[in-house]
Amino acid sequence: MGPDARRLAERLMECRQRCGACCIAPSISSPIPGMPNGKPAGVRCVQLTADNACALFGRPERPAVCVQLRPTEEMCRSSAQEALAYLTQLEEATK
Repeated sequence: MGPDARRLAERLMECRQRCGACCIAPSISSPIPGMPNGKPAGVRCVQLTADNACALFGRPERPAVCVQLRPTEEMCRSSAQEALAYLTQLEEATK
């Protein structure tokens, strides 16, 4: 797969069902409904449902950082556990 096709595939990638890694590993500095001071790294977002879906998905109160985050092969890896480990490493590296 060439670089242009790879970029297109990454843009079209969808979130893995019941993953939630991006709603746990990173810190979020902007307010989230139910978390007015944002979310610390490694803490489950209060908007992450029991089956690891975002309760704010598609709603205007969803933080901009969440709306702008797009799943990529590199970030999502091959499992939710790998994604969580990778995103935790990124969070640690950017403290």
